[in-house]
Order: sequence, then C-alpha cells, then structure tokens
Amino acid sequence: MESNIIPIFFTADENYASWLDCAIRSMEENASGAYLYKIIVLHQDLSEESRKKIASGVCAPFEIIFVPMEKELAGITDRTENRLRCDYFTLTIYFRLFIADRFPEYDKGIYLDSDIVVPGDISELYRVELGENIIGACADRSITPVPELVDYVEHAVGVSIDQYINSGILLMNLRKMREVELCDHFLHLLHTFHFDCLAPDQDYINAMCSGAITYLDETWDAMPPMGGKEAKVLPEPKLIHYNLFQKPWCYDEIPYEEYFWQYAKKSPFYSEIVHYKENYSEKQKESDRTCLANMIAKGPVVCRQPVTFQRMKEKGEKIRVCQSAE
Repeated sequence: MESNIIPIFFTADENYASWLDCAIRSMEENASGAYLYKIIVLHQDLSEESRKKIASGVCAPFEIIFVPMEKELAGITDRTENRLRCDYFTLTIYFRLFIADRFPEYDKGIYLDSDIVVPGDISELYRVELGENIIGACADRSITPVPELVDYVEHAVGVSIDQYINSGILLMNLRKMREVELCDHFLHLLHTFHFDCLAPDQDYINAMCSGAITYLDETWDAMPPMGGKEAKVLPEPKLIHYNLFQKPWCYDEIPYEEYFWQYAKKSPFYSEIVHYKENYSEKQKESDRTCLANMIAKGPVVCRQPVTFQRMKEKGEKIRVCQSAE
C-alpha cells in the first residue's frame, strides 16, 4: 500500500555521487523500520559504476532506483540566469520541479539535496501534515545576515525574508502540485520572462509557492552557519544540509562536520572523498570566495532590473500558483 511506502527523491550527477552515497547511508541507519522506503535518484550522467556502488549499500526496508531525466529538461539551457551560485550550470537543480508529473502514482513525497546527512528518522518528516499546502520546507536562515541578499529576496523574489525557504529539503504535496499544474507554470514563467536568479530553482519555488507553504522545524534543514565552529549550531539536528560552500569534504572546521565523517567512513567512496579533500586547492577555495562575493554583489543588480518576480506580479502577471495566495 502506498500509505506504507515513503518515496524519497534525490537528484545527482557524477560530481555528487560520493555525497549522495553518504546521505543515503545516514538515512538508512536512522530510519524507523515501520515503513518501506523507495529511494528514487533522478540523475544526469551518473555512471554505471557509481550507481552500483551506491546501490550496494541499500537494503530492506529501503530500495533504490535510478531514473535519467534529460528528456524532461531539454528546453532548459545554460543561460546566465539559470546558473547555480552565479557560476555553475546543472540541469539537476530543476529536476525536483518535475517530480509530481513524472511520478503520478505518488500523492506525497520527500525531495532531498545530495549534500546532506540525516541523523534523524526521515519517516518523522514524512508524517508532517501539509493539508492543502504545496510544500513543507524550512526558512532559509543562512542569508539573513547579508543585507544585499535580504533585499534581493524581498524586492526581486517578492517574499518576506522570514518566509523565504530553502529548496534543498522539501516535503512535497505531489497531488496538489499536479492540481495547480506547478510544472507547467514553472515552464511558462521560465520561457516567458527568463528571470535572473541567484538560486534558480529555489527562487522559482519561493515565488510560485508563497502563501501555500508549511514551515518545518529548523532541525530538518540545519545548515552550517558562517563563522566556523564558534558559530551557533543546533544541538540535535535531524537533517544537516551542507549548503553552498560550507562542505566538510572541502574545508576544515565546518559546523556539523563530525556527522558527515561518521557516515563517510562507511562509504565505498571514502578513499575518493579523502583524496578530494586533500587535493582541494587554494585556487578552488579562492574561486569559492569569488563566487560567494559575486552572488552577494549580484543581488542589488537584479533588484534594479525591469523584469523580476515582484515587478511582474505588480503588473498583474500570475506568479503564485494558488490564486488565494495572491
């Protein structure tokens, strides 16, 4: 019965195979045995070797399938406004928007980014009631200390900063997504306006779903705060999301890093992960700093553009999918 099956969707390409494996292992170790878990990996160019390695660690009550998604996204190209973090284009960031239509057999599901570990029981997240809301997600607290990004969220995306969610962890009302035709609306907005974005999928999701979001407890999207180990961290996170450049496989002294290495050591990718960190160069770190600075600097630029989510909404364009949310 579907009521006993929890579908969990990931997106990945070859660059994220190692982190995906750690995410799945952590989730398996801490999940309740009262459910069946179907892991569905939507991927682009994930090698057969990597798929076999990841699948080797999956056992009952979990199962895993790998689904290529290139066809559904053929119309999304590498334009500047479609780039993640202002510098990096990958189709995988858009895959989550197609889940409801691609998998009509499910009315509810969980979407997770691959750069996570799950020390909590993932079935607890699934049991959160959404009612008629489209998604459940956590407010993105990581950007609140940056005035340029706060202004961008409120004046370009058109969402209050305390209601702007991180799209890396989503509890999805798939039935409602189909009902409001979220996928079609996204494609309409994308091809009509080509909105310039700092976080392309996340900004579209915020703009479209605003007013129809269930806000989850912050422990379900605990992101390492800027400031290293001295920064405030949650004492009992249920899901840790190594967002943006705060990744323990790149840097030392990342908050919550001990959780990641606990599961990385059990992964068949462990030697590759260690090698990756040992060889993460100063040039790459400088590039990270530059990308972060560019992203912050881009915020005010986008706010001044004539075509933003907020400006189009003010002109009477339908941006939010739920009319009652307008």
